[in-house]
Amino acid sequence: MALPLPPGLTPAEVAFLCEMELVTVMPRQRLEALELLGGPLRPLNPPQRSDIPLWLALLLKRQRRANILPPPWLNTHSLTAILDHETEHADTFSPPPRLAPPPTDNAQPVSPPFLPTSTADAAPDALPYHWLELGEMLLEAAADDFEEPDQVRKLLRGLREVRMAKLRSGVEVLDAAGGIKMNGVGGMEIGEGRSFITGVIDGLRKIGASREQQRKDRDAEEAENGYSGAAGDYDDDEMDMQ
Repeated sequence: MALPLPPGLTPAEVAFLCEMELVTVMPRQRLEALELLGGPLRPLNPPQRSDIPLWLALLLKRQRRANILPPPWLNTHSLTAILDHETEHADTFSPPPRLAPPPTDNAQPVSPPFLPTSTADAAPDALPYHWLELGEMLLEAAADDFEEPDQVRKLLRGLREVRMAKLRSGVEVLDAAGGIKMNGVGGMEIGEGRSFITGVIDGLRKIGASREQQRKDRDAEEAENGYSGAAGDYDDDEMDMQ
């Protein structure tokens, strides 16, 4: 008997989607142009930098045909500054990358995963949607392309713990009519936190349904006992006395 699929995306599926993100490579060998589902890929000519999908960059790295340039937000200075921001602001997450400007008349709109949020020209102070899984994959496959891979790995681990603790604390204080801001929360964080988030929300729904049923039962009991009519007669007597 097949078990039901878990709701939402699994961490492996989130990591698979991350492989479509654009990263910057420095090719070591020439590569002809490719026709990909996401659009044509221009030829790679060393030593010119090029932005290509992460899956292709990892493949070329394993074949020793290219080096990957880590995005600016994945260096120790930027990660330390972002971690300090996350620690100082307990109620909010670090801001995500800025939205792309609207396209001109002759240009086509660009949407994820084809945004330059993880390329060498990305903002150094903003974590993209796939920051966690992208950082882990780059550290696993291209650690020699980092200046301080061990320190980067340590900062990523600390940043992950701080943000997950913040996400849990925000969910735990929810009430039936409340909400939580998730601006800046990453894809892997949502996937890993889905279990306790849905558990809290389901509990709030049950509490709200129980309170609503109690209110309906109380109103029905009062109507059956004539409390509503008695209250109306009492109000009329007060008006006559005035």
